[in-house]
Amino acid sequence: MDEDIGTVAFFEIYKRGQGKHTRIITFVSAMAIGVIGAAVLSKRLAVYGGPVLRFGLPTAMVVALAVVMFWIVNRPRSADFMIATEGEMKKVSWSSRREIVGSTKVVIITTLIMAGTLFGVDLLFTVVFRWLGVLG
Repeated sequence: MDEDIGTVAFFEIYKRGQGKHTRIITFVSAMAIGVIGAAVLSKRLAVYGGPVLRFGLPTAMVVALAVVMFWIVNRPRSADFMIATEGEMKKVSWSSRREIVGSTKVVIITTLIMAGTLFGVDLLFTVVFRWLGVLG
């Protein structure tokens, strides 16, 4: 490990209070994916054995994932990255609801105009190719 970062005890929270939201969202997202995976695994294991295999293995995997994710989000390098990410997100100038609605309308109208233009060109080519005898 780098000398300037130092070491952190396993259950100690590195730089407590900094990057809190990013760490929580990262942990919860990983756990949600893990729980979904455990549910799928549990269904597949139903064929092979009893409740110990069907529920024990997926539960153990979720607990192991929780421990690993806790370690990852509190590891100095990962935590510093998440702290910096949260700091940068606070600096972003977010568009207002009005600007987003206006931009969405422009995109939808432009898409409809392009679709109409392409439909017209396709129709023109169809008529011309039929007149030339290329299409039957």
